[in-house]
Amino acid sequence: MPNPRYLTFFVAVALAAAASPSDVVIYSAKQIQQMMRQLAQKQSRFASLDLARHGTHYSLLAYRNATGSSELHEHETDIFIVESGSATLVTGGQIVHPHTTKPGEVRGSSISGGQRRQIGQGDIVEIPAQTPHQLLIQNGGSFSYFVVKVIGR
Repeated sequence: MPNPRYLTFFVAVALAAAASPSDVVIYSAKQIQQMMRQLAQKQSRFASLDLARHGTHYSLLAYRNATGSSELHEHETDIFIVESGSATLVTGGQIVHPHTTKPGEVRGSSISGGQRRQIGQGDIVEIPAQTPHQLLIQNGGSFSYFVVKVIGR
């Protein structure tokens, strides 16, 4: 029986790629593992690799070994499929020291008053547009995840 984590991943990829039969993209589990290893070797707090872009969404792989900034996407919903590691996801509340980094994107230093949830390997997370969020990574930990960004109006 296939690993449920990869089955979930491939279902998400298949749904995301279903927009046009000519744009179907499939990544093998071996390819994903290899790409994640390459991201981890960059020795950066955050590394990502764009995968596919379609009219209403795009996908990427992401790797973190440190806490990221707080963020809010005005027009994009984030869908995460956690590949490995664990993190605390903070959502809601207010972004501390908010600043616009580009149109539709707000970043900050942290979140005040948000809800904290533990997430880990195999979990699927959907963060609607306009929702403040931040991933907190424990010292020495790492967190890798597949992301689909669904573009709204």
